[in-house]
Amino acid sequence: MKSKDTLLLEIKSIAKQHELLRAEKPVHPLISLHRFADIPQMEIQERTKLISYFYQIVLKRECPCKLKYGQSNYDFDEGVMSFFSPKQISIIEPGDMFPSAGWLLSIHPDFLNSYPLAQKIKTYGFFEYTMNEALIMSKEEENTIDVIFKSIEKEYCLPIDNFSQDVLIANIELLLTHCTRYYNRQMISRKPVNQTLLIKVEAILNTYFQNSENNRLPSAEFISSQLNLSAKYLSDCLKQLTGHGIQQHIHEKLIEKAKEQLGNTDFTVAEIAYNLGFGYPQSFNKLFKSKTNISPLAYRKSLN
Repeated sequence: MKSKDTLLLEIKSIAKQHELLRAEKPVHPLISLHRFADIPQMEIQERTKLISYFYQIVLKRECPCKLKYGQSNYDFDEGVMSFFSPKQISIIEPGDMFPSAGWLLSIHPDFLNSYPLAQKIKTYGFFEYTMNEALIMSKEEENTIDVIFKSIEKEYCLPIDNFSQDVLIANIELLLTHCTRYYNRQMISRKPVNQTLLIKVEAILNTYFQNSENNRLPSAEFISSQLNLSAKYLSDCLKQLTGHGIQQHIHEKLIEKAKEQLGNTDFTVAEIAYNLGFGYPQSFNKLFKSKTNISPLAYRKSLN
């Protein structure tokens, strides 16, 4: 489908979101909490590119909708959580509908200003995950999350006073801490799958370096796209498995290939740097020395 057939919908304010959801006016201009059961069901009529300017934390149950990321469609029939950072793009297809149950928490970045969470929230990697990397919870975990959402709802509905924002921020932090714990559990339970992921990463890197037409360094984004994953999720999976993120794996492969060329070819250090995709030999020298405590030239001499 051509881009001209896609409706662009930007939601820049909480008030605009409430209007689109046909909900009552928001209690607060910078934060909002909805129960999906209270939102009138609407069927999407046009293919829509949705851009929201908030952090969004979503718990979906019995969701008939499909969201498209990359080349894949993802169904959500179970209770799952997904996270969106400001200006993240989602594609919604015609015929999609809202979940019949669950929660939608929207937080404008300005609501977090003057609180440590304004910076800390940027360190939660799951806000950069895609929908196929959603958090799938046990019933017990889901119940815990429900309790926190209800606590946020209770505070949100009270008259605003000098403590309202503090209490809401504290509950949001508690929610994110539990989600971090559950994601960690999910990655541990998927260790066999992640082992396969590691093998695939190695294969992608080997193929990349075997292709003489590749004249740039491999990126985390390139590798993750080959696996239909976000770079952040792939990195977190590898870190859980090996202690090293995707960038470290790329660096290790670069050093491995560099050592092969230093030991088995007559290429100069500069030529090897360009062969591997470095724009400048100095960058190659710096990386090699940082990983081996020896310069490429000194390494070559040590082999003789």
